[in-house]
Amino acid sequence: METLQTIGAFVVLAGSIFIFLGALGLVRMPDVYNRIQAGTKASTLGTLLTLVGLILIIPAWWNKFLLLAIFIIITNPVSSHVLARASHAAKIRLSKKTVTDHYETYKNEKEEKAHGSKS
Repeated sequence: METLQTIGAFVVLAGSIFIFLGALGLVRMPDVYNRIQAGTKASTLGTLLTLVGLILIIPAWWNKFLLLAIFIIITNPVSSHVLARASHAAKIRLSKKTVTDHYETYKNEKEEKAHGSKS
């Protein structure tokens, strides 16, 4: 029993490190799109690792932690996608280091097809 708790504590520590690195990424990334990506990936992995560690520490609550993990797996990517699309719609600029904007290219191609079919 004590071995599982020790392993769980290390997994929780690893999750905490990922969450910290995600917070660091929010500060260091050059634009809002990179910040969204860094924050979402690191917080999702960090939170899931923390929940796995807590399952090892408190096995009786595995069903509650599993429900939380499913909620996080569904909501984190969706929320980051919505934030990125809203930022793009609000015309928030990309960093000067960004080479290409695939979403803008996609929107332009879609618009050209729509106008081409009307003519």
